[in-house]
Order: sequence, then C-alpha cells, then structure tokens
Amino acid sequence: MLGVLLLLSLTSLVALVPPPSAPPVPCRHCCDHLEPEEGSGDQPPTGGFSHVPEIRTYINMTILKGDKGERGDRGTPGKAGHEGPPGSRGPMGSKGTKGQAGLPGDPCKVQYSAFSVGRRKSLHSLESYQAVVFDTVFVNLDGHFDMFKGKFLCHIPGIYFFNVNIHTWNFKETYVHIMQNDTEQAIVYAQPSDRSIMQSQSLMLKLELSDEVWVRLYKRERENAIYSDDVDVYITFNGYLIKASVEGK
Repeated sequence: MLGVLLLLSLTSLVALVPPPSAPPVPCRHCCDHLEPEEGSGDQPPTGGFSHVPEIRTYINMTILKGDKGERGDRGTPGKAGHEGPPGSRGPMGSKGTKGQAGLPGDPCKVQYSAFSVGRRKSLHSLESYQAVVFDTVFVNLDGHFDMFKGKFLCHIPGIYFFNVNIHTWNFKETYVHIMQNDTEQAIVYAQPSDRSIMQSQSLMLKLELSDEVWVRLYKRERENAIYSDDVDVYITFNGYLIKASVEGK
C-alpha cells in the first residue's frame, strides 16, 4: 500500500514540470483580470473570461397558478344556423290496430214518385180541347196521379221522365200533346191511314211543386181519334221521378 502511494506522488510531480520543448507559460497575478489604468498604453487582458455570460430569467408558472374561479354567466344565444337539407325518409312504421266502429248515421230518406195508368175506351175529338182521362191504374204511388182529372200533380220538385203510348184509328188523324200545365211540350202525331199503328212519345221534364202534366187531345177542327177497347189496353201514360231537386234527410 505504501508503495502505491509513493508511486502516485512521483507521478504528480512529473506532471507539474513542463517539458523542455513547451513554450513558457506567462505568469499571472491575481489582479490581471482588472482593466489597465487609463493612459498607461497597456492592452486589456485577453485571458480569462472572453465575454459576460447571458443571464436568462425562468419563471416556473406552476407555482404561480391560482385556484379555479367560479363559473361565469351564460352568454346570449347565437343566431340560428341555416336550415340543413331534408333527411332521408325513415322506415315505414308498423300497422296500427283497427279502430272502433263509428255510430250509425241517420238513414237517408229516399223520395219516390211514380205512376202508370191506361185507358180501355176509344176517344174522339170534340169542339174544344179535352184531357185524356184514364180508367185503369197499374201504379200510382201516394196518389200523385189524379184519376178524375187525368193529370199528374207534382208533390216532389225535380227531374221526371214521362211516356205516352197510343193506338191510331183507321182513316183518322191522331193528334195529341204531352202538356206541362198549359204548355205543349211534345206531340204524338199520325196521318190518316187505312192501317192503324201504335205511336209513342217520351221526354224528361223539370217540375216545380204543384206543376201538372197531362195528355191533351186536339179539338175537332182536325178530325182525330185514338183507339182502344175493353179487351186490351192500347193507351197508356207513365211517369216517375229521376232525381229530386232537394234530397231528403
């Protein structure tokens, strides 16, 4: 151990002695770092520190952070944005359950008016016009056709259909009209002929309350007649309501 320490001491001494070829190291005094006196002509020392070290300030912000403050007031709402494009159609929902049946409605009152009558006797013209009176009833709802006057009396205003059928007389003219009140609406006409034929006429009329519809035979200035007998019915007059002006409730 003593030998090791002796060896280390000799090594230190050798390191302190400069080699003979090395340039001489200038001697430095403790005051060499000071500036030379003004006017001495000496250059300021260049050894030692070549410049003043830069000092930078560092502040650790973590040690300056304060406590969390209270929540501020809520700001005013912003303006509404632009409306976006419509979305795609969603899937169809499931079918709902069947609802309960509603209450029954009031039954509609259907209005009817109809007649069908015939004549079993022939009729010849007179000096004046005459209404064709009928003696056979096929249908006469609510008695709207007056068998004594030979006229239908309107009890339900609306649109009606009428039809008349006659049989002509040999060698005599046939000249009758379907009348609405005192107005001629349609004619049934046949010239004299050696053969008797069936003639027919039909029409629709718009009737008001209490209007009368009837068949009129022309007066004698024209010799005319219509034929029938007790066996068969050759002369008929028919009519019925198609649509009432005001439907019943």
